[in-house]
Amino acid sequence: MADIRKKCRPEFFELVLSGKKNAEIRLADFSLRAGDMLILEEWDPKKKKYTGRKISRNVRSVVKVDVSKMHSMEEIKKNGFYLIELEGDKSRLHSSKEMV
Repeated sequence: MADIRKKCRPEFFELVLSGKKNAEIRLADFSLRAGDMLILEEWDPKKKKYTGRKISRNVRSVVKVDVSKMHSMEEIKKNGFYLIELEGDKSRLHSSKEMV
């Protein structure tokens, strides 16, 4: 289990602090695995310095994605990505008739 420190912009820091944001999307330029502790350090981009506030969260799971296999770079630059959090512990399987 490792401690991983990452910068976090104030608007995202506040969402994590309030519990409204429980997922991160990050460039996979560091090692990370379930069980690690992610320490988000609030970074003020205007002042270009840390504010001193920190939040620690245990990493539940990590999925690394190669987006170049999913979309062209043109599509990625044009549209960006959503980070979608799903609620609940159970999935419900629908038949194709139910989804119409």
